[in-house]
Amino acid sequence: MRLLLDSHVVLWWLFGLPVKEEALTAIESPHNTTFVSAAAVWEIEIKRAAGRLTAPDDLLDALRSAHCDLLPVLAAHGVTAGQLPRHHGDPFDRMLVAQARLEGLTLVTRDERLGAYDVTILPA
Repeated sequence: MRLLLDSHVVLWWLFGLPVKEEALTAIESPHNTTFVSAAAVWEIEIKRAAGRLTAPDDLLDALRSAHCDLLPVLAAHGVTAGQLPRHHGDPFDRMLVAQARLEGLTLVTRDERLGAYDVTILPA
């Protein structure tokens, strides 16, 4: 399975906070590939700089140590995100949906609103 972690799941997982067992097993399985989008990293850093959340100062090192693959944002992702129905207004989440669709990834999230899109969700 190829997984794409929503921003909150990235932080919960890195900090050992509760993630549903099925999602945690999938994320930690050596048989699966876990991706973190550049959009999620950007969102985390914006919110950390604003004092709205706690994140590792060395986020990229933490992700590499956790054997995550970093997923760049491509122009095609931007086009798809921009063309999505307005079920969800958050541009970061819309980008993750677009990336999951185009790259054939399962989106790991606790945001139930993302289920309105045609994308495979693994509840976190």
